[in-house]
Amino acid sequence: MNRETLINLVKDWRVALLLLLVIGSLVGIYLTPPNPEKGLEGNLQFGLDLEGGSWLQMEFQSVVVAYSTDGSVEDLVENLQKTLEVDVIQIDENHLEIRKTVSRADLEPIFAASNASIVTYQEGVSAFTADDVKRILSEKVNALGMQDARINLLTPTGSEYPQYVRIELAGVDMTTAQEIVGKQGMFEIRIQTTGNETEHVLYGDQIISVGVPQRDPATQEWGVGFSFTDAGAEAFRDAALKYGAVDNPRNHNLVMILDNKTVYSAPLSGGLASELRSAPVRSLSASTGIGDAGLDDAMALEIHLRAGALPVNVDVVGSGSVPAALGEQFKVTVLLAGIIALLAVGVVIYYRYREPSIVLPMLLVNVSEIVILLGISRFIMQLDLATIAGLIAVVGTGIDQLVIITDEVLHEGRVPSRNLYIKRYERALGIIVISAAMAFIAMLPLALMDLSTLRGFAIITILGVLIGVLVTRPAYGKVIMAILSK
Repeated sequence: MNRETLINLVKDWRVALLLLLVIGSLVGIYLTPPNPEKGLEGNLQFGLDLEGGSWLQMEFQSVVVAYSTDGSVEDLVENLQKTLEVDVIQIDENHLEIRKTVSRADLEPIFAASNASIVTYQEGVSAFTADDVKRILSEKVNALGMQDARINLLTPTGSEYPQYVRIELAGVDMTTAQEIVGKQGMFEIRIQTTGNETEHVLYGDQIISVGVPQRDPATQEWGVGFSFTDAGAEAFRDAALKYGAVDNPRNHNLVMILDNKTVYSAPLSGGLASELRSAPVRSLSASTGIGDAGLDDAMALEIHLRAGALPVNVDVVGSGSVPAALGEQFKVTVLLAGIIALLAVGVVIYYRYREPSIVLPMLLVNVSEIVILLGISRFIMQLDLATIAGLIAVVGTGIDQLVIITDEVLHEGRVPSRNLYIKRYERALGIIVISAAMAFIAMLPLALMDLSTLRGFAIITILGVLIGVLVTRPAYGKVIMAILSK
């Protein structure tokens, strides 16, 4: 191919678009931002399989009950809340969500006392609560610097309501995973009254802003500052005045609790007590200790305060981890598998056409498709074994479609006339579009469903189909025409 032909090819909008997307993908992978420490990985996000990390499966401590009643629904809800000491949410006119694991046998007497009866009983949470759980967990995971943690709601067969949530955290050890997402994250402030007794003051939902962990230069203790809402500040001042913490702070510790674990307990300072006498105080700080342990606790507290507590308590019922060394081994294996697949395709194509000038463009177009897919996935998803399998599948199906184009446009081993070429090329493209549409339709349900493993494979396959039909196949048609014209 001479220089003039090459220049004309690059000027064609189809080839130019392909080159532009390849260059943009490489820039996205390696230069936004530059990440030389990662080498060939660049800014690609790897999942649990390839990066190492942890996964947790947690069970919601909640039940959903369908009921019928001859009395007042408000009285029923109030009776349940007082008896069980738990939140009860009315989902619709005949369903209640009881945010505690309690058996049907224990619930029936409470319903009977309110002139009501249980129609159906299922463990799990409502769709609204499930969405709230996913949102809060996503915020906690984002605070760890992860862009695409896998959070999946699991609904047992025969049930209408999600009962479990599974979360995969690439690059996060099991201890951190348990501390950040394996707990409800319920923050409470209490005040000591008499002896070791304490009284509730407020929960974390009255906190509107949270600072970053800082170390006190005098004590070397790590701590996290936070600010109350107006109502929270008033509640805190009222409690301090009511229980005598303002007049006698030494005998009335301020206690801060996270998931039933005391993270701070100390008397009010003299300055804080003086301020509370005259007006509410909106800003406080919780100390978590010294050294690395104090810093870790401060970081966990910050995440829980920012994201808030889960609406229901959770119990970890399953967990596992992939060591980082094993993840690195998987990366090498996957890279070798990709190279071998590409070489095998090249050998088969060369055996068919015996013409390097046809084989090389085919492989280059196929590689460019993979680069574009990696460039897109860098921004929207993590790469795991399933998505890598999708990339390898794209290599095979992509070559199949390029062979269809090549075979259609060849006419007795020669390039046909332009009109005949266009007719044959359009016929080949029609076959490819129909095939791509079938693949798109087949993969779409898997991409939309909340299935952790299959979803990545389906998304990569769909993206490969769209890039092939819209970008790489039209560009290859122009390139193969120029090559066969020789």
